[in-house]
Amino acid sequence: MTTLRITVGPYIYTARMEEADAPQTCAEFKKLLPYRQKIIHARWSGEACWIPLGDFKLDVGYENHTSHPAPGEVLFYPGGFSETEILFPYGACCFSSKLGQLAGNHFLTVTSGNEHLKEMGRTVLWQGAQDIIFEVAE
Repeated sequence: MTTLRITVGPYIYTARMEEADAPQTCAEFKKLLPYRQKIIHARWSGEACWIPLGDFKLDVGYENHTSHPAPGEVLFYPGGFSETEILFPYGACCFSSKLGQLAGNHFLTVTSGNEHLKEMGRTVLWQGAQDIIFEVAE
């Protein structure tokens, strides 16, 4: 089982890769590590932040996909009806875009730091885009 450290601005989380349920997504995402981006507040999905990836593609289809992730269940949306993205829910969430409800691959689950998810969401909402880094935990 692969464990990642996710740093969002001042917040640090530990997350488990869901390799049994989303093997392709996890394998392809591992190739990108360490992965650095900006995270912004979601426009349509409720209490969630997202990393818009435009036309970026991982060579994956749908696996372990859901529209209703729990806080800390990170999704990768491979694109199609909307742009490619990573969704990071911090509260009540229904994954959507302006075209309607979407489903993304649940490939990471936050296992520590969960008590700071709402603070992270509020920081992104009120202070704007934050740096996010995904890296293998030591």
